[in-house]
Amino acid sequence: MLVIRPIEAADYEALYSCAVESGHGFTSLPIDKGLLERRIARAQAAFAKQDVATPGDESYLFVMEDTETGEIAGVSGIEAAVGLTEAFWHYRLGKVVHHSEKLNIHNTLETLSLCNDYTGVSELCTLFLREPYRHNLNGRTLSRFRMLFLAQFKQRFSDWVIAEMRGVCDDDGASPFWDWLEEHFFSMDFPKADYLSGIGDKTFIAELMPRYPIYTSLLPEKARAVIGKVHDNTRPALKLLESEGFRFRGFVDIFDAGPTVEAEVQNLRSVRNSVIKQVTLVEKPVDAENATPHIICNTQIESFRAAQVRHVDGSDQVQLSTEQADKLNLSEGDTVRIVAL
Repeated sequence: MLVIRPIEAADYEALYSCAVESGHGFTSLPIDKGLLERRIARAQAAFAKQDVATPGDESYLFVMEDTETGEIAGVSGIEAAVGLTEAFWHYRLGKVVHHSEKLNIHNTLETLSLCNDYTGVSELCTLFLREPYRHNLNGRTLSRFRMLFLAQFKQRFSDWVIAEMRGVCDDDGASPFWDWLEEHFFSMDFPKADYLSGIGDKTFIAELMPRYPIYTSLLPEKARAVIGKVHDNTRPALKLLESEGFRFRGFVDIFDAGPTVEAEVQNLRSVRNSVIKQVTLVEKPVDAENATPHIICNTQIESFRAAQVRHVDGSDQVQLSTEQADKLNLSEGDTVRIVAL
């Protein structure tokens, strides 16, 4: 059984492996021992906080564990509110009009403006599923369970949530958009800039990033072509978020120009469709013909658990085997939040 739970200190080696396997452009998982250990510590502190009334700098990091082998299948996270302790940068796509009535010339030009518009919103982040587990709706489960967490503990998060999607780069870490920035402003390659940002050393952005709007028409064609585009490996994740109600509103990453998508939490499909039900224990898991895959989670913080189970739509109760209930920290009569996959 694959169970999603809060990350623990003992998961460091698995988290490091995920960082290595995720490759270039995966900013939230840099290959840095100290940073990964701090991320685990921050997550443990966030889950331990009680009576949280408003979102702060809490960082919730989860792992998907194969309970039969103890192997970590993937990782997934939520930031309660970004940009509160350090600036959170984006480029905002906009337009300016150059018009001369006398000469009958009218030009509408696209611009990129540096901004901090998403300060204070929540963020879905650090989603990575290891190759052997990319089947059986595991990717959807590892992403969408976070919507249940947002719904169950809404006071811990902003009314709006974003997700930064990995932009276009090659296997060596070269980014067409960054190549232009590197040539004119930064004098460092994309992997180094991405790494510095990932470990939280972002002062160089304010120091070296162009401060005035950039006319995209002045960029080389290969840089313009990737603005708002995602890495091939990120397309399934983007499609899933779009099905939840996330939309691109013209904000892109300052390094690779990958799109950032946004949504109002209450309008997310999994939030709207999730319901609270009671648990009833049975001798063996549900295997009826009309039982379909669902995501289920308990309603606890420190002992949070989520997993994929089969459930009959319309049933007032969720039937679980004793083994399933034990792995989800549930007992007869406990309440759970559930949504169809």
